[in-house]
Amino acid sequence: MSKKYRSEPMAAIHETMVALYGVGAIDKQTMRRFDTACLTPVQPLSPKQIKAIRQRENVSQTIFANYLNVTPNLVSKWERGEKRPSGPALKLLTLIEKHGIGAVA
Repeated sequence: MSKKYRSEPMAAIHETMVALYGVGAIDKQTMRRFDTACLTPVQPLSPKQIKAIRQRENVSQTIFANYLNVTPNLVSKWERGEKRPSGPALKLLTLIEKHGIGAVA
């Protein structure tokens, strides 16, 4: 499985840093900072955004919940604004928003 980077420039920078780390030109701490910089950023999503993501992917709340490994009731509460996704669920939603449902299939 190939890595997915935030952007093509970030991919090039990260690959260069991996090579520099491999030859000992940078230390482990510096490499960790670059690894973190290449991660997909996670921002809070509004209920409208969550519903729009699900509708764009053309799936029901039940199917969407299965992809996220949560209950359909929880997806419904997110879309109504009664609860807010956090942690791993928010990360998965962010990945789906950016790369589509196939990113977590």
